[in-house]
Amino acid sequence: MKIGYARVSTQDQSIYMQKQALKQAGCEKTFSDTASGVRADRIGLDNAMAQLRAGDTLVVWKLDRLGRSLQNLIQLIKLLQEKKIGFQSLQENIDTTTSGGKLIFHIFSALAEFERDVIRERTNAGLQAARARGRLGGRPYLLPNKDIIRLKKLYNARENTVIEMCKIFHISRPTFYNYLKVKVRDDKRKAKKKISANIKRTRN
Repeated sequence: MKIGYARVSTQDQSIYMQKQALKQAGCEKTFSDTASGVRADRIGLDNAMAQLRAGDTLVVWKLDRLGRSLQNLIQLIKLLQEKKIGFQSLQENIDTTTSGGKLIFHIFSALAEFERDVIRERTNAGLQAARARGRLGGRPYLLPNKDIIRLKKLYNARENTVIEMCKIFHISRPTFYNYLKVKVRDDKRKAKKKISANIKRTRN
């Protein structure tokens, strides 16, 4: 059995053309979504996947109607293959039930793996460069220095529990402990000390 899947991004777009093309391709059932391709929750696709059985074929009008990205597309087609389900894209003339279609799929898989390797290498190179400049990788800190200093003072005073302090700063426990490790400069405090030191030197 051939089962079709169609998708448009907005309500203003017509899905009729896709459904007609899928019907002409021999699809007995067609499921659809009106959702952006980047969204993970697509009920129509979930229903189509639930209907598919070994020996069936999932048919789409175009590749970008199915996957959110190249890697996501490869993952979905691999999942279909593991369940012995074929895949067909009408516009790209891809059919994994044929030898030519299988070859194209393997080429896509190699490209996706290459893309992952390139991203991994760039990320590692960026982290190494950051460490060389004395910076650590990861997300930037959201709390300003004065709040981090206040957080540390509250923690050292031992008058509030960690949960209470997390509520004060609207952060989670792991984030709270990460902030305790952050080295910040209390510019105002240091400025006051510097002024006091200058005053003492002037008096002397």
